[in-house]
Amino acid sequence: MTSPTAAVLQPAHESWPKSLLSRMGTAAPPILHVVGPAELLVNRKVALFCSARTPGTAILHAHDAARRMRDQGVTVISGFHSPIEQECLKILLRGKQPIIICPARAIDSLRISAECRTAFDSGRILFLSPFSKQPRRVTKESALRRNQVVAALADEAYVAHIESGGKTDQIVTNLIEWKVPIL
Repeated sequence: MTSPTAAVLQPAHESWPKSLLSRMGTAAPPILHVVGPAELLVNRKVALFCSARTPGTAILHAHDAARRMRDQGVTVISGFHSPIEQECLKILLRGKQPIIICPARAIDSLRISAECRTAFDSGRILFLSPFSKQPRRVTKESALRRNQVVAALADEAYVAHIESGGKTDQIVTNLIEWKVPIL
């Protein structure tokens, strides 16, 4: 199956998220690369974050939260990179609500996984990246940048678990600074 072509979204586009500039200022990406329906960006979005190492109780709460968001039709935005975020994506894919997936790499040669294909084909999934041609693989720096963009796009955030001093801890600082409600 061929890779879909990424479109470039610029600030003049009707779906351009105004919160990027208001929250990130000069650190905001000047363009976004998208695959899928850009109009999903105008929806109210809940960002999903979870540290890579997560205790069992937080895992159960994250699964419950993903089911609630799915059942309530909430648009969820995340990198869906950590193991718990990936599990939550599987739960969300069983619903009918929109999902915005933000890889921490360029998406010009994106291959859509079989598990996401049906939801993508029905117009429920938008892939979004602030990266143009590089990086091709996820790095610590690109994951942090991606998470900052996700936080800046969010109307609310659900943080399943924070490892003290970790990258998610830094993102929560951004969320607080930007007055994004944390669920």
